[in-house]
Amino acid sequence: MYSESDLQDAVAAGVIPAQSAQALRDHVARLRASPVVDEEHFRLLTGFNDIFVSIASIILLIAVGWLGNSLRFGAADHEPAFMAGLFVAAASWGLAEYFTRARRMALPSILLLAGFVGGVGFALFALAIQSFPDAGDSLASLILSGVAAMSALAAWLHWRRFMVPITVAAGSAAAAGVVAGLVMAGFPDHDTLPFWLLLAAGLTIFALAMWWDMSDRARTTRRSDVAFWLHLAAAPMIAHSLFHLLGVMRGDEIGAGRALLVVALYVAFGLVALAIDRRALLVSSLAYVLFALYALFRQAGAVELSWALTALVIGSALLLLSAFWHHARALVVHGLPPVLTERLPYLDRAPA
Repeated sequence: MYSESDLQDAVAAGVIPAQSAQALRDHVARLRASPVVDEEHFRLLTGFNDIFVSIASIILLIAVGWLGNSLRFGAADHEPAFMAGLFVAAASWGLAEYFTRARRMALPSILLLAGFVGGVGFALFALAIQSFPDAGDSLASLILSGVAAMSALAAWLHWRRFMVPITVAAGSAAAAGVVAGLVMAGFPDHDTLPFWLLLAAGLTIFALAMWWDMSDRARTTRRSDVAFWLHLAAAPMIAHSLFHLLGVMRGDEIGAGRALLVVALYVAFGLVALAIDRRALLVSSLAYVLFALYALFRQAGAVELSWALTALVIGSALLLLSAFWHHARALVVHGLPPVLTERLPYLDRAPA
């Protein structure tokens, strides 16, 4: 089994010409009766060995973290030991030298990236707890900002060495944490400020994802994989913060007006998803629209069947959208001004 990333690497290495790779993509697209450009490829598994190596890596990282936690170096029993994070980070980097750089295994590379960046962040956080046990809200926000900054630096170093596509999303999320920590240090008692900051971070990362996407409109290079993970990071930030600010799911019931607003926002998310050919926004906001439709059916009197009717409506709608994705996307894109369509992913392979 060969993935889109394998084809890209083969073309870059000169093993096969770009025309042959494109002919293979077109042939597979004809067999599937679906345009390749609408498939939203990303590399996760190349075989069961990816799962095997991932499980083994997780076991090993847990073991070295456990051993590192036994080295307290002045930390109290109830405090995390920074050596656990350092051991996990070092082991993750060492394993990545083989499984990422040499073997180019997708799922283990993602897990090892998380182990390295998470290990660095955990070690710094543990040191901060040990050094400032009585930190107030403002100082804690500053500490979290510093930890996020070093985590972003760790992600950048990992990207320079291994260039795993998800690394840019991890670094962007950490960078957003830096700004959020600095702002929260100045306004520690603001209840809704974290969600406004989360929304701003999501929109910023979404804009960054679109920048990567616009540089590869045919989606045949690594830049498309980077954009995929950036969209996956931005979507829950946008959806969760926006719906929380609207008061969705903070109580048992929401009014019909608010529920209709949630459905309208989900439709708007669907139009954006069709235009940019990314489905992350639809998936991230799915729980909220399910809850909103459930509330509407309950208020309409269908108390016992509300969940069944909700699942039926949403499931049918999403399946129909998936089946006619390319046709629906063509309608949306053709309705946009040329200044936008010239930057969106291609509707077919001819322009590529």
